[in-house]
This record gives sequence, structure tokens and C-alpha cells, in this order.
Amino acid sequence: MSGGTEEYPDLGRHCEHPDCHQLDFLPFTCNGCQQVFCLEHRTYKSHQCPKSDHGSRKVSLCERCSLAIETTGKYGEDEKKIMREHEKSKDCDPAKYKPPRCPVRRCKEILTFSNNATCKSCQIKVCLNHRFPADHACERLNMRPNGPSVKSKLVDALSQRKGTDCSKDNGGKQSPPPKTLRSVEAF
Repeated sequence: MSGGTEEYPDLGRHCEHPDCHQLDFLPFTCNGCQQVFCLEHRTYKSHQCPKSDHGSRKVSLCERCSLAIETTGKYGEDEKKIMREHEKSKDCDPAKYKPPRCPVRRCKEILTFSNNATCKSCQIKVCLNHRFPADHACERLNMRPNGPSVKSKLVDALSQRKGTDCSKDNGGKQSPPPKTLRSVEAF
């Protein structure tokens, strides 16, 4: 079936769903089965696409050791076979599996993919409660210069001035008192 009108025969396409065949001027091409569909049948589920997993990845979690195992393209018995092979392998050892925890003292939060944050200063993974440097005793936050701080140096320099002028031509001598302007008296 071709789309369009008499004047523009190449305009639009008919939906390839068996029960629809609606002329659509903005059709959708399925990236799985490469067929053209209308707005109503564009999703994998609505047109029951046989290649809906095209370009996707499937991962199963081992119940014994909590390791993620990729099972892309495997269904039913094949997926179960992959899991059985993993359980028989040396990789599946429930005793050596220890879930990652927040390294902050007295925090027992288990870190998962959704509740952890990496500190930008010290690159440590912590729970969301301790994501700010002040909350997890960040190493960079605790590092202070050994000498006096810039603020204390400024205060010391100002206290040593004791009213002397900073201009080059005065040579550090005492500043003359500011001249006051006479007020204009009204008659």
C-alpha cells in the first residue's frame, strides 16, 4: 500500500498493523522489526514486535552470591542453564561476598547503585547521608596549611600599619590629618 494523496503520492505511509492500515503523515518506524506504524501502534507492546529486545541487555542476579550475570538473548531454559553453570563455577561463593558499606564510622548503610555518592574531593564512595565533605571527615577538608592563614596575615599587616600611609611617595611616614573644608556661611 502506498500512502499520500493524488497530488502528493509519496506523502505519509499506511500503518502495517494487520487491523489498522491507517494513513499516517508522521509514521513511526520500529527499530526492532523495521515496519512502519501509526501513533497508536508504535510501541513494541502495541504491535507485538517479535524483536522487541533488539539492542537491549538483560542481566540476572545470582541469589547465592548477588553477582550480576548477563543473559542477553537467552530465554527460559537457556537462562536457567547459564545460572546453573555460574553456581557450579568458582565465581559463585556466598562466603566471600560482602556487600559494600559506607566507610564513615558507626554508619552501617549498605551501598547500592542508587544510594551512594562519590566525593569529588577524596573520591570515596559514601552513603547519601554522608555525601558532603563535612559529613564524612573528608581528607581534603582536614588538610590545613602549617603556617598562619591568609586572614591572620592580613590582620597582622593591618595592625602593624598604625596609621601610616601606604603610598609610595610618602615613604611610610605618618599621614597628615585630613583637611576639612570650611563651611560656607550664609548672610
